[in-house]
Amino acid sequence: MKYKYIGQSGLRVSPIALGTMTFGTQSTKKDSFAIMDKAYDAGINIFDTAELYPVPPKPQLTGITESIIGEWLKNKPRDSLIIASKVAGAANGWFVPPIRHGLTALDRFHIERAVEGSLRRLKTDYLDLYQIHWPDQIIPIEESLEAMGRLIESGKVRYIGTSNDTAHGVTKANTTAKYLGLNRFESVQNNFSLLNRRDLDALKEVYIKEKISLLPYSPLAGGVLTGKYNRTKMPEPARFTAYQKIDDQRMKNMANRFLNHNTLASTEKYIEIAKQANLKMTTLAIAWCMQFDFVASTIIGATVPEQLDESLAAMHVELSTDILAECDRVHSEILYPMG
Repeated sequence: MKYKYIGQSGLRVSPIALGTMTFGTQSTKKDSFAIMDKAYDAGINIFDTAELYPVPPKPQLTGITESIIGEWLKNKPRDSLIIASKVAGAANGWFVPPIRHGLTALDRFHIERAVEGSLRRLKTDYLDLYQIHWPDQIIPIEESLEAMGRLIESGKVRYIGTSNDTAHGVTKANTTAKYLGLNRFESVQNNFSLLNRRDLDALKEVYIKEKISLLPYSPLAGGVLTGKYNRTKMPEPARFTAYQKIDDQRMKNMANRFLNHNTLASTEKYIEIAKQANLKMTTLAIAWCMQFDFVASTIIGATVPEQLDESLAAMHVELSTDILAECDRVHSEILYPMG
């Protein structure tokens, strides 16, 4: 297996990471354990979670995912795994999280409270990578960086990263870190897939020149790239089927962003490319993400262990220049399908 380093850190990770946001809702505890066992046995050494998980977030469920991982982790050699978690972003940003009564902020108080909770649930005394789940538009970035730096000094965190961030946000944060002598972000965890290539335009240069790694999440575009939404009826159970039924306009808007005429038309074309390459569509989509030098590890997910097979197969696939060109052609024909 070809391992990569995250940014300029000492974190050497497998090309695929295990995402865990379904643990405790879509995935039972038993299935979650089986999924982690299967990934671990396949050589996956980085597991990604968050204090907010599982999703969709609910006050009574927050933290269950980390607790499930913690129970599983106590029977594994801790230093054989890279455990990444996240502090919920600010209530003034992406959405109001059901954590700390919806008063979250990326200040010292909330960052320290969040990491203590994650460590307790994960039953570990340190996190390898601690990430901001989404930026705070109010708290100055230097305050957030100083708070996270204290976690590194205390040994509770090894390295830090950001998520759902922009080229401006990442550049400002790491420039601030450089001039104030603070720890910098080594990674960016953003939505990235065949259906969402925005980071190729907006952040590629930042990743390469500043030696920061992308950790793509949702390489299957929330399951759309599997083709299951291209059928006559909406699949059950499925994330966006559930989101469209929830009395929450934000969730419905998210489903509509991922599920529309353009995304489904693109997916149909990508499925044909996968067939020509004798690959499963899931394998093609994940292998496409993995091909970029600035990608350290691509985050996959599953609700049952069997779903991992086609994802893990991507570790043994190198897409030809012809296949990559065909994928680019689809993208050029249906420009920015998730826009």
